[in-house]
Amino acid sequence: MRQMPLPLTRDLVLIGGGHTHALVLRKWAMNPLPGARLTLINPGPTAPYSGMLPGFVAGHYSRDQLDIDLVRLAHSANARLIIGSATGIDPDSSTIQIDTHPPVGFDICSVDVGITSDMPALPGFTDHAVPAKPLGPFAAKWDAFRNGGGPASVAIIGGGVAGVELAMAMSHALQKRNRPATIHLIDNATALSALPTKSAHALRKAMTAQNVTLHEQTAITHLSANTIHLQDGTTIKADFITGAAGARPYPWLADTGLKTQDGFLTVNDHLQTSDPRLFAVGDCAHMTHAPRPKAGVYAVRQAPVLTHNLVSSLSGGPLKAYIPQKDYLKLISLGKKSALGDRFGLTFTGPWVWDWKDRIDRKFMWQFNDLPKMPAPALPYPRAKGVTQAMGPKPLCGGCGAKLGRDALSNALATLKPAQRTDITPLPGDDAALLHTGGARQVFTTDHLRSFWSDPAVMARIATHHALGDIWAMGADPQAATLSITLPRLSDPLAQRTLTEILTAVQTILQDAGADIVGGHSTLGDELTIGLAVTGLCDRDPITLNGAKPGNALILTKPIGTGVIMAALMSGKARGADVAGALDAMQHGQKTAAGLLRDAAQAMTDLTGFGIAGHTQNICTASGLSASLILDAIPLLPGALDLSESGQHSSLYANNRAGFSHIPDTPQTRLLFDPQTGGGLLAAVPADAAEHLVKTLRQNGHPHSAIIGHLHAGPVGQVSIT
Repeated sequence: MRQMPLPLTRDLVLIGGGHTHALVLRKWAMNPLPGARLTLINPGPTAPYSGMLPGFVAGHYSRDQLDIDLVRLAHSANARLIIGSATGIDPDSSTIQIDTHPPVGFDICSVDVGITSDMPALPGFTDHAVPAKPLGPFAAKWDAFRNGGGPASVAIIGGGVAGVELAMAMSHALQKRNRPATIHLIDNATALSALPTKSAHALRKAMTAQNVTLHEQTAITHLSANTIHLQDGTTIKADFITGAAGARPYPWLADTGLKTQDGFLTVNDHLQTSDPRLFAVGDCAHMTHAPRPKAGVYAVRQAPVLTHNLVSSLSGGPLKAYIPQKDYLKLISLGKKSALGDRFGLTFTGPWVWDWKDRIDRKFMWQFNDLPKMPAPALPYPRAKGVTQAMGPKPLCGGCGAKLGRDALSNALATLKPAQRTDITPLPGDDAALLHTGGARQVFTTDHLRSFWSDPAVMARIATHHALGDIWAMGADPQAATLSITLPRLSDPLAQRTLTEILTAVQTILQDAGADIVGGHSTLGDELTIGLAVTGLCDRDPITLNGAKPGNALILTKPIGTGVIMAALMSGKARGADVAGALDAMQHGQKTAAGLLRDAAQAMTDLTGFGIAGHTQNICTASGLSASLILDAIPLLPGALDLSESGQHSSLYANNRAGFSHIPDTPQTRLLFDPQTGGGLLAAVPADAAEHLVKTLRQNGHPHSAIIGHLHAGPVGQVSIT
């Protein structure tokens, strides 16, 4: 008997993708704890590294170089990544509230959410300034500003080290772009007061050389558009205003019921909060046993101790103490490729200090690019003939990439006898059946997805939208659904948590569509799969594949590329931002699009496993037509073409490609055979109505809608490209 996978029995949840948690994930990837399910919650698919922020602001690093790719990191650690912001922790119910997701349960939890430099107490700041933290939104807004043209004026509120670094970096960046720049640095007390006198003097001299105007002992009353109003009645004009002072914890931390100091979670020498199941690290934590300033060096050095203590808490082992060093090396960027170093009262500056800092920063980031890979288990020997060929050259994809090939499916369906009931209308080639019940017309369909993303709630949303696609494509209104769910082997508490997340996600989408869950079946197995059988009611003849007319335009409501992006995720080749974009697209429902297309569509289908070429061919075959696709008009998900050019493709690609040898093989044409999960609607509409429909679709939540081709008389089922 083969060994079943070990059941998952404990939930470890990391809130925030800060430096400490990033290192924990990397260590976990090399040595995971059997039986523990690891979850990371973060607002985005990446986390910026604060050490390289001044270099990015100055233009020495690209935006991509600034970011830790949490999607690749979580995938390497076999952790589920929930893209959303935690909004609360309830220790009594052991749950975490998230703005984009059903509540998540935990047994052990760690918080590493950093801090914010937002200044809500300063009137007008929220509306007219950009806080320097969190780093992600700040970096994006600065990138857009510095790439503008003409003279520029910038103001930074806060004369600490962070504000000084930003001021000089901004000055250097604008000078490099030959933009006349005015840089103001404003502090209500004495700037750089936390540094030794010698280092503070060196930084003041460097600011003067970079034409930064320093305003000290200067109180601000309020902000208005492009204006800072001072207490003495004067004003400072600035096109870009940021705040690097008043770093504060996120307000929701104080609402958890955990002990805090000035809003920061207090932790002991084991990095535990007042609830021993909850840990906190990085800038959001206050170490009561050894208070220290907020600095990334402490977060980095907390990682080995936190990893040990999380594993010990889950497995019943002893905890280690974290003892921070009393002083640390400060390397401060001077805008250009020069830096200042400070430690133990010594001050040193020059390009060599920048080179030193650059090597340290690049080494830190490199470890998240060079991720550990688990070797694939060797095939047994001896083995039956054909095993290697059946497995194929790459792992089986999930979602629609795991569908049976077209030939095998159609050949198997051909062995079925015709329907024997008179209340069933055969619809050859369509994915839903038409039933007649007491005078009502009802469409009935089923769909099932093998998981390709480790978050059950996201997979539930995708599976639900995917199954509803068949109902929307036939012009019906969703009515009821039953679920078929296979969970991986879990303890009862984890199974209940997981099933609750899935049911909550499914019910939310179904009820928005006007339908309800009416039953289902659940079981345990090797991996997560989610399926739905859905009914819909038609108050008119259903829209089928066989109603298209010569001259019809083909409209597609979503970009394509989910298959290649998720296949690249499995091999560690996809960018996290591109994966997040694909997931968003798959969770974008088609209710509005279906309503707009219903009256005009003469044939319609949802784009799924056979790719755009295969589904276009299905319409052509059923309607006795041929089609020409406009290759450059087909909308693509970000990253899809780059991945295709690099040789990435879904495990279903070869099956979808068969039979289209007349279409040339290029990176762009390969995407015609990319299997889609939760894809858009493909509708054949009268040509004279197509442009208006596309405009209306784009104005109503489907911005990528496009006319991608036309149908015409010709060899039945032939699909060509122009």
